[in-house]
Amino acid sequence: MRSDPYAPARPAIRPRPVGVITAARPRALPAGRVVAAAGLVVLVLYALLVPVLVPVDLDRVDYATGPTPPSLAHPFGTDLAGRDLLVRGAHGLRVSLVAALAGATGAVVLGYLVGAACALVGGRLDRWGMRVVDGVNAVPHLLLGIVVAAALRGSLLTIVLVVAATHWTQTARLVRAELLALGTRDFYRAAVSLGLTRRQVLRHHAAPRLAAQLAVALGLLVPHAVWHESTLTFLGLGLPPHQPSLGALLDLGQQALLSGAWWTLAAPAGLLVAVTLCLAGCLAGRTEDHHG
Repeated sequence: MRSDPYAPARPAIRPRPVGVITAARPRALPAGRVVAAAGLVVLVLYALLVPVLVPVDLDRVDYATGPTPPSLAHPFGTDLAGRDLLVRGAHGLRVSLVAALAGATGAVVLGYLVGAACALVGGRLDRWGMRVVDGVNAVPHLLLGIVVAAALRGSLLTIVLVVAATHWTQTARLVRAELLALGTRDFYRAAVSLGLTRRQVLRHHAAPRLAAQLAVALGLLVPHAVWHESTLTFLGLGLPPHQPSLGALLDLGQQALLSGAWWTLAAPAGLLVAVTLCLAGCLAGRTEDHHG
C-alpha cells in the first residue's frame, strides 16, 4: 500500500527535546593506565600473599646452598645465605610500601595543617611559615633525611618520621595557594559575613575542594617515599639489617655482586623500578585529568 503523497515529510534527524539531560558516555581509560593499575595490583598481591602462603623464618640461613641463580624452585634465586629472594622480596616490598604510604600520609597531613594555618590566619604566621618552607626546601631532602635518621634510632617509625619531615613542603604550598584563591570567591565572603568560623569554612568549603588535589599529592609522594626509604636503608641509616626491605636487599645484593651473583641485586632493583613505574603510570592520567 502506497503512502499518502500529501503527508508531511519526516525530518531526517529527530529534534532533541529542550530541557532533557542526556548522560554522557564514560570516557575509556588509557591503555597505559590500565596496564599500570594491573601491575600495581599484582605487586600488592605479591607483597601481601607470598609471606602468608610461604611462611619461612627470615633469620634462618643455609650457607650450604649458597647463592643459586633463578630457577623453577627459586624464581628470583637465592642470596649468599641461601635464602629465597622471592619470599624476601615480598617481605621487603611490603615493608617499603607500608613505610612509604605512612610517611607520605604524614607529609600530606602536616602540609595541609601548615598551609591551612598560614592561609587562614595570615599576617606574621603566614610570613614565618613560608620562610620555614623555603628553608626546608633549600636543604636537599636526602641530606636532611640522613641527618634525622642518624639522630634517631633506625626503625620503621624513624623512616615514617623522616619521610613526613622532608616531603610536607609542597603540600603546604599547594594548600596555601588554593585557600588564598578561595578567599577571593563570593561564596567564601558570604560565608564569612554570615558569621562562619575559620574551622567551619575550612571544613565545609575548603576541605571538599582540596580532597582531589590532596589525593593526587599523596599518590605522587609514595614513589618518592619508597626511594627515600630504600636509599636510607641502603646507606645503613634506615631499617635494621634483619628486617628485609628493598633498601636492605639492595645493600646485600651489592655486596654479593662482586661474587658474580647478579640476581641478588636484580631482584630488589626490579621490584623497586616496577612499583615506581606502576605508581607513576596510574597517576599520569589522573594528574592530566585533574589539571585539564
